[in-house]
Amino acid sequence: MLASLVSPCRATISNLICLCGRAHLDWSSDYRLYAKDRVDPALLFGHTLQAIHAHVPPEQPLVVAIDDTLVRKSGTKIHGVGWKRDPLGPAFQTNLVRGQRYVQLSAAWPGPDGQARMLPIDFTHAPTPAKPRKDAPATEHQHYKEQRKQQRLNVVALARIEALRLSLPHSRKLVIVGDGSYTNADILKGLPANTVYIGRIRKDAVLHALPGPAPATGRPPVYGAQFPTPEALRTDDTVAWETLEAFAAGKRHTFRVKILGPALWRKSGAACRLRIIVVAPIGYRLRNGSRLLYRQPAFLLCTDPDMPLAEVLQDYLWRWGIEVNFRDEKTLLGTGEAQVRTVASTHNQPAVTVAAYSFLWLAALQLMASGNLPQHLLPPKWRHPKIDETAPSLHTGELLRFLRCELWAPQLSPESFSHFTSTAPADANTQKPAPSLPHVLFAAA
Repeated sequence: MLASLVSPCRATISNLICLCGRAHLDWSSDYRLYAKDRVDPALLFGHTLQAIHAHVPPEQPLVVAIDDTLVRKSGTKIHGVGWKRDPLGPAFQTNLVRGQRYVQLSAAWPGPDGQARMLPIDFTHAPTPAKPRKDAPATEHQHYKEQRKQQRLNVVALARIEALRLSLPHSRKLVIVGDGSYTNADILKGLPANTVYIGRIRKDAVLHALPGPAPATGRPPVYGAQFPTPEALRTDDTVAWETLEAFAAGKRHTFRVKILGPALWRKSGAACRLRIIVVAPIGYRLRNGSRLLYRQPAFLLCTDPDMPLAEVLQDYLWRWGIEVNFRDEKTLLGTGEAQVRTVASTHNQPAVTVAAYSFLWLAALQLMASGNLPQHLLPPKWRHPKIDETAPSLHTGELLRFLRCELWAPQLSPESFSHFTSTAPADANTQKPAPSLPHVLFAAA
């Protein structure tokens, strides 16, 4: 796990073995660690979850973001590899790539002024079953249909939510935040007790009011009158906008919102009362002096109509942290680059890499909470701190350089007794500075 954090090359198991200095030793145990299922990722992630649970006050809910990611693969004999839709493809063309699919849960570590850092607490492989040949027996085709139902992404995601709910005390409120792909009947109808879901909803969703009194004769109504769609609510000038403040993109912003509810949605069922929130886009400029631009509005859904509106908006804005985790895990740590094929290896090895990433940020956040910061290299002279910046903002690349400096600096610059020598006289010229090999290596890594 330590080698996966400081590795300057591809994060294959063979490269990690060489980085640990075991290139000339028996390396079979390193591969069997994953292939023989001798590692438990749930136990590793449990340490992070326990630390977050101790950091968050008992009266506050635990905010967890859920999303899935695609790890590209080129081999055809790797477990769980199949043709998937390319999320980086253009909107006007659906491209397909070969890869593996993983579901991740990231919990929020709240900070001051509404900030939060999302830490991974679960990383599960969600493969799709292999389709049998056309001339295969009918039993294989029937088994394939059952596997497709059981291994659907929504079913896997709901199972991970239920497992997380069981690992938490019943008194702790759990808030799940997802995007539009998880706002569906499987998730909303299967939520465990004391669990709230916040996610995006379609702008043309058909909503209903609560049912009125039951008639004297006939079946009582399940849904009331039809509400306007979220897009119609946004464009309705008779409904006033409300203003809220929330932290996003490095500072606090003022958002304009409209509320509708309690409402009912047929996909979530008549027993689930919802609150619909329309968030107007905030303006931004590409550079100083350029014209003001706007993004698309957001239409949110919350399964708890009594939850404070500012809390709902802030929890959803924290969800972007899981996208940052995906980027760092795949680009900086090389999650999914290990050349493993078996069922246990494809599940355990990427999860261990993500757990190492979670431990890295957990250690940094605990240091910052205690008022300390790890010793690090001086930033370049041209990188001036912002005037309103009270504390240096950390990112994953900076933390990795801190860690490499702690591990490799004593070997590159061993301690000596040179600091006992007498200082140069005041009238002597200073020695010309020599290039610093440690500084160059750590900055390049």
